[in-house]
Amino acid sequence: MKGFLEDANYSIGLLDEGATLADVIDNCIYEHTHTGKRAFYVGDLGKLVKKNIQWQNVMAPIKPFYPVRCNSTPGVLEILGTLGVGFACSSKSEMALVQDLGISPENIIYTNPCKQASQIKYAAKAGINIMTCDNDIELKKIARNHPNAKLLLHIATEDITADEEMNMKFGTTLKNCRHLMECAKELGVQIVGVKFHVSSSCKELQMYIHAISDARCVFDMAEEFGFKMNMLDIGGGFTGSELQLEEVNHIIRPLLDVYFPKESGVNVIAEPGFYYVSSAFTLAVNIIAKKTVEYDKLLPSGVEQTRNDDEPVFTYYINDGVYGSFASKLSEKLNTIPEVHKKYKEDEPLFASSLWGPSCDELDQIVENCLLPELSVGDWLIFGNMGSGTLGEQSTFNDYQRPLIYYMMSFSDWDEMQDAGIASDTLMKNFFFVPSCIQLSPEDRFSTAA
Repeated sequence: MKGFLEDANYSIGLLDEGATLADVIDNCIYEHTHTGKRAFYVGDLGKLVKKNIQWQNVMAPIKPFYPVRCNSTPGVLEILGTLGVGFACSSKSEMALVQDLGISPENIIYTNPCKQASQIKYAAKAGINIMTCDNDIELKKIARNHPNAKLLLHIATEDITADEEMNMKFGTTLKNCRHLMECAKELGVQIVGVKFHVSSSCKELQMYIHAISDARCVFDMAEEFGFKMNMLDIGGGFTGSELQLEEVNHIIRPLLDVYFPKESGVNVIAEPGFYYVSSAFTLAVNIIAKKTVEYDKLLPSGVEQTRNDDEPVFTYYINDGVYGSFASKLSEKLNTIPEVHKKYKEDEPLFASSLWGPSCDELDQIVENCLLPELSVGDWLIFGNMGSGTLGEQSTFNDYQRPLIYYMMSFSDWDEMQDAGIASDTLMKNFFFVPSCIQLSPEDRFSTAA
């Protein structure tokens, strides 16, 4: 690869061993309190390095392809590109971002299940050939616009538990795979492999057994049609926990050894997104308004009131919401809890509280009910594990200001990159030294990607 974006407006602070991420957050809050209370992220890019080492230790030789939609900030993409990770793109803009890093087309896959014809043509022109498909309409569209495409048939994973809806929204059945292969043969389109996805919410890892077995059936079916299959994509669904990673590996390794042994020539890949970036980013938000509300209006429906009527109940409005960094809250539960930045006594009373974004929209609720000490306008709240699904192209609803992003890395993590032989001169240009007694200001080269 050619290196980092020459015009990228960001830098990465190298933390002295005496400085911590908490020190960085404290300093940024101090600066923002005096210059304008804007929400901001602190991204510990060293965690990406640690996650990649962990992946190689547990999951090798399965190659990770990072889903760009998960977090498309330049620091993340460039560190992962330097680490040798591939990229799974869902749009033209994502493909262009990755191409600007100098990533080879062979290390990019186009995964959107509903592709625009113009974007298929863009992939064809860029030499990005590997893409997914799960129905004959998409297959015909690809055949018209990308004759050199190499398809992964996206098969649905079946719910083997009766307790929870686990079926994928996309993916075809085994029966329909035969029909798709017949169509591909007629259209002259290559089918080179299979993709499936097991949701991170799935509690039954045995689902991998069924999915890999189904994939083997599709590979056997492909031989009848003369397709040379050489790729298996086991999707995402990795939570970021080392324990979960080891549990998945424990399930899939014997199956892969039997169904797709090394001598078969099948390359096994995966799409870990949340796994890499979630824990790497912390979000700091500021309270911009506050009011007292009736307790019964704060309680979720069906919850019995057990509180003293004399205790106040607070609603806080913060300068970020579901039309910004908490966009994933519209479709799933918040994966983090707020922490109060200011110091307060351990025996200080806690009050029922709710948190809302700045839009004054009824959908813009961040936390329905939590216990917090009484806070004031201007106080700061900290949310951890905010690196996934929250950073990239965001709404400008109601004059929303996208948070600044401050990238950091410890010297020990930097040393690990050097030891691995991936710390290039072009990468080094993005770093600057941060001493243990942190004195940072907007004039410093401390990252200001927006």
